[in-house]
Amino acid sequence: MYKNLVGRAVLACVAACFLSSAHAQTPPPLKIGFVYVTPVTDAGWVRQHEEGRQAVAAALGDKVKTTYVENVAEGADAERVIRDLARQGHSLIFTPSFGYMEPTLKVAKDFPEVKFESITGYKTAPNVATANARYYEGRYLAGIAAGRMTKTNIAGYVAGFPIPEVLQGINAFTLGMRSVNPKAQVHVVWLNAWFDPPKERDAAMALFNQNADVVSFHTGSTAVMAAAQERGKMAIAYHSDMRKIAPDAQLVAVTHQWGGYYTQRAKAVLDGNWKSGNLWGGVKEGMIRVGDFGTRVPKAVQEEVLARQQDIAAGKLQPFRAVAGDVRDNEGRMVIVKGAQLTDEQILKMNWLAEGVQGRVTR
Repeated sequence: MYKNLVGRAVLACVAACFLSSAHAQTPPPLKIGFVYVTPVTDAGWVRQHEEGRQAVAAALGDKVKTTYVENVAEGADAERVIRDLARQGHSLIFTPSFGYMEPTLKVAKDFPEVKFESITGYKTAPNVATANARYYEGRYLAGIAAGRMTKTNIAGYVAGFPIPEVLQGINAFTLGMRSVNPKAQVHVVWLNAWFDPPKERDAAMALFNQNADVVSFHTGSTAVMAAAQERGKMAIAYHSDMRKIAPDAQLVAVTHQWGGYYTQRAKAVLDGNWKSGNLWGGVKEGMIRVGDFGTRVPKAVQEEVLARQQDIAAGKLQPFRAVAGDVRDNEGRMVIVKGAQLTDEQILKMNWLAEGVQGRVTR
C-alpha cells in the first residue's frame, strides 16, 4: 500500500514537472494593438484594416493576441490610446490613419522596445515603420470603367482633404477616364473630413445635380454609394466591395488588402527580425485590387479593366506616365512631359489637379 502511494506520488510529481516545463517553454502570445479612426462598419477604410487584423489572428493563431480601439480621433486622443496600448504590454501597434503619424512617433520615443507601424505615414524611427498602398493605381483602373460607362461625360468626386494621397487618386481617376473618353470631366467637392456620412451624402447629391452620372469618393463611409443607389446613378466603391449597400449602383470596387502585410510584420516580430522600413505597395504586391464589378458593367469593359490591372502589375502601365502626349494640370501648366513618368518622390509631393478636373487644391 505504502509503495503504491509513493509510486503514485512520484508519477504525479514527474507529470507536474513535465507540464510545468512545457508551459515554461511556451512563450506568451504576442500582443498586437490596432487603432481605428472611425467605428468598425460593414465596409470602408476601417473595415479593411479590421479584416487585416482578423487575417493575422487566423494565420498565427495562439501565437498572437490582437485587440483594437475604434473611433479614435486624430491628435491628442490618438496619442492617449496608443500610449495606453503600449503600457498594456502590446509589443506591436498598428496605427492606420495619416493623422496618427505624429502621435505614433511621440509615443514610440517613450517605448523603444515596442514596434509601431504607421500606416499612410511617411516618417520612420528605429521602432517605427511606415507602409502605404498605391491607391492611385486602383483609381486609374476605376477611371477606365467610369469613362466607358458614363453617358453625361461628367463624374463626381467626393474628397476628404487635399493631401497628396487624395490628389493622386483624383488625378489618376481623371487620367484613366480620359484615356478612354477624352471628353470626360471630373467635378470635385472637398469635405475637410474623412468620416461624415451626412456631408458625404449631401456632396454626392450635389454632384448628381450637376449632371454627374457616376461618382467616386475618398472618405470613410458608404454614404456616397447609398446616395448613388437612391438616385439611380453609378458609383465606384472604395476601400471595400460595397455591393450590399449599392447593388445596382456599384460599377467596380477599389479594395485594399492589408492581411498579408500585417501578418508578415507580426511574424517578423515573433521571429525577432522586425526592422523599420518604408513600404509602398500596389497591385503588384497584392495590396490594391480592382474587381467586384456590378451587373450593369459589360463583359468587354470588365475584361479591359482587368487587362490593364495585369499591365500595372507587370510594370507595363504607370498611371503617371505621359504616353500619348504632355500631361497638363487644370490651369494649363505642363506637369509630365510626353515620354516621361513621375518619380515616387514627385508622386508623393503631388499638389496639382489634372486637366479635366473642375476644382482647386484648397488648403
